[in-house]
Amino acid sequence: MAVASAAPGSIFCKQLLFSLLVLILLSDACQKIYLRVPSHLKAETLVGKVNLEECLKSASLIRSSDPAFRILEDGSIYTTHDLILSSERKSFSIFLSDGHRQEQQEIKVVLSARENKATKKRHIKDTALKRSKRRWAPIPASLMENSLGPFPQHVQQIQSDAAQNYTIFYSISGPGVDKEPFNLFYIEKDTGDIFCTRSIDREKYEQFALYGYATTADGYAPEYPLPLIIKIEDDNDNAPYFEHTVTIFTVPENCRSGTSVGKVTATDRDEPDTLHTRLKYKILQQIPDHPKHFSIHPDTGVITTTTPFLDREKCDTYQLIMEVRDMGGQPFGLFNTGTITISLEDENDNPPSFTETSYVTEVEENRIDVEILRMKVHDQDLPNTPHSKAVYKILQGNENGNFKISTDPNTNEGVLCVVKPLNYEVNRQVILQVGVVNEAQFSKAANSQTPTMCTTTVTVKIIDSDEGPECHPPVKVIQSQDGFPAGQELLGYKALDPETSSGEGLRYQKLGDEDNWFEINQHTGDLRTLKVLDRESKFVKNNQYNISVVAVDAVGRSCTGTLVVHLDDYNDHAPQIDKEVTICQNNEDFAVLKPVDPDGPENGPPFQFFLENSASKNWNLEEKDGKTAILRQRQNLDYNYYSVPIQIKDRHGLVATHVLTVRVCDCSTPSECRMKDKSTRDVRPNVILGRWAILAMVLGSVMLLCILFTCFCVTAKRTVKKCFPEDIAQQNLIVSNTEGPGEEVTEANIRLPMQTSNICDTSMSVGTVGGQGIKTQQSFEMVKGGYTLDSNKGGGHQTLESVQGVGQGDTGRYAYTDWQSFTQPRLGEESIRGHTLIKN
Repeated sequence: MAVASAAPGSIFCKQLLFSLLVLILLSDACQKIYLRVPSHLKAETLVGKVNLEECLKSASLIRSSDPAFRILEDGSIYTTHDLILSSERKSFSIFLSDGHRQEQQEIKVVLSARENKATKKRHIKDTALKRSKRRWAPIPASLMENSLGPFPQHVQQIQSDAAQNYTIFYSISGPGVDKEPFNLFYIEKDTGDIFCTRSIDREKYEQFALYGYATTADGYAPEYPLPLIIKIEDDNDNAPYFEHTVTIFTVPENCRSGTSVGKVTATDRDEPDTLHTRLKYKILQQIPDHPKHFSIHPDTGVITTTTPFLDREKCDTYQLIMEVRDMGGQPFGLFNTGTITISLEDENDNPPSFTETSYVTEVEENRIDVEILRMKVHDQDLPNTPHSKAVYKILQGNENGNFKISTDPNTNEGVLCVVKPLNYEVNRQVILQVGVVNEAQFSKAANSQTPTMCTTTVTVKIIDSDEGPECHPPVKVIQSQDGFPAGQELLGYKALDPETSSGEGLRYQKLGDEDNWFEINQHTGDLRTLKVLDRESKFVKNNQYNISVVAVDAVGRSCTGTLVVHLDDYNDHAPQIDKEVTICQNNEDFAVLKPVDPDGPENGPPFQFFLENSASKNWNLEEKDGKTAILRQRQNLDYNYYSVPIQIKDRHGLVATHVLTVRVCDCSTPSECRMKDKSTRDVRPNVILGRWAILAMVLGSVMLLCILFTCFCVTAKRTVKKCFPEDIAQQNLIVSNTEGPGEEVTEANIRLPMQTSNICDTSMSVGTVGGQGIKTQQSFEMVKGGYTLDSNKGGGHQTLESVQGVGQGDTGRYAYTDWQSFTQPRLGEESIRGHTLIKN
């Protein structure tokens, strides 16, 4: 398959060929136009497009001589019904009429039909088609944007080598065909000719990537899809324009020639890096136009100054009418204009000046914080800026600091005030020299010299007045020793009466004594200590303790002075240390000790650290830099509190022993330790019970005892049921003759002899151990209670033998009637005794 197209040449050659083609079409626009169309045209098919305006610009009537075709206003020709063209040419005319000018033009249109190749079916046995790779290769094609036609315009032709033997149908797809923009290109399926139906804007579509297809009548594709690139050649149809509609630049006044003001930028939508987008800048007009202060680089658009004489006080704003033109600035290039505003920034190039050459004012002596004069200045620079705000200075005459001058921020005036009292007896007038400058540093203009400071003279006359005592100097310093005892005298503050130059008749009082260290002699002003002077007191700052004193004359006028007591340090404080430290075993096995000495540096570090022998077994103490020490465990100790006695000595040997509480804890930081403080672990809260609480406790105890006693009595009353075997009457039972109350039967008065005897199993409480019944078949005797079943024991005890009589043959056995007659009376007696005990 082959692609037929014009060989691509240089851009200049293409533009030249296109211009010649336009000239030919213009010359023949109203004569004859040839269009090559398919032999079969369906209804509403675009046949082509002609440029009607080139023949008659203002055509009011457009008609066709052949009703098979209709003409639109833009020159497009469409079929009105299906047409079949023979091999011969078909022609018709387009008539244009202008009703206003009474003009009429005719355009001849000749249609030539393309022949269809005979259809040849592919032989069934030809299963493979030979393809030539040489001819199946795309050749880039191009179209000029905004083409004038005629349309459809032939772009190129694709052909398949298989068309030599078979009938091949061609088709295309891609943007411009079946994608946006639709129906821009179409292809003759029989010939492979590709046509463009209308003009194209390159700024919308720079190129079109199409695919061409070749298929046989039965749908077989002998070729791969062929990529077709149609590039749209740029036409200079877009004028450049400035990116910003409003552009404002600023530049300092009095700047040097060649200073960059700013850069203007313009945009051209045409193809970049071509002559169509090669822009040139130019200044058309400057407002005001004289003198010329600015120039612009034609290629970069950078605006610079051409003179150093820009003066804001003469003109503060300039406007530049700019032009930007493409085609390298050629006259036929497209252009646009814009306005640039340049504002001049103020510089401090005008010094301030006083409106008066000298001033005279007066003030009473001893007056302070009083305004005595206001001075005005004139400045041409921009108001309310550092370039015009005045700064006043007293150059001469204020060596004693009696005056102060400041600037009123609202009026920019200089305000002269008296801040220290003036003495008429010393000076009756003071002459001041005052100068003024701006807040901003002066900026020297290119055409001017640095000016000198503007100055003026102020004469201040002092008015005499009767004045009170003077405290001079206002602050007096006296020396004393740290630890100076109470009841001692110190030299106090002395004031003078300026009229008599002495202190007679003055009375002194304390105004300020924070810790009440002193009392003052009201006649002499001397001090007497009330406390021991302590340099380490919180009221002492920088070894100084201040006392404010007021001196009053006979008429109540006063002055105030400050007496500073400077205390020389004495080594009276041993080094101190925190009483408790924490060692976190998870982080480190030591603690850092940082002692503090309240004394001064000359009586403080370096410190010496000593560990008492009792703590050396578990601890080790290491000194560091004379200010700190490290307390380290000799081995890992249990988590607990430990008391470690440590001695710390300062540089002069003053020593103090501290019992340090060390908390060894399972933590990473001391704040994570959850051990209770040693001082609070064994503390019990002191609870004071009121009388009602005590009464409630007593009543509760009594009730509890009553309940327990009731339970005991009920338990004692309970009859213990015994079950004896049939031969129980044969056992011995000794009855006690004691009349006193019976005793409890406990384990202590039960003796179980190791004799085999058949006594019934029992679970009596007297025989219980650990709350469980003891089942036994042993014979037993009651020793302490007086009852026994042993027939061999007598001696004051009534036995069953004595009741029954001695002399029976078998003493080891007794009849049941004997046993019952012996036990029933005694059980009644015990029951009466139990009731009596419960009542008591």
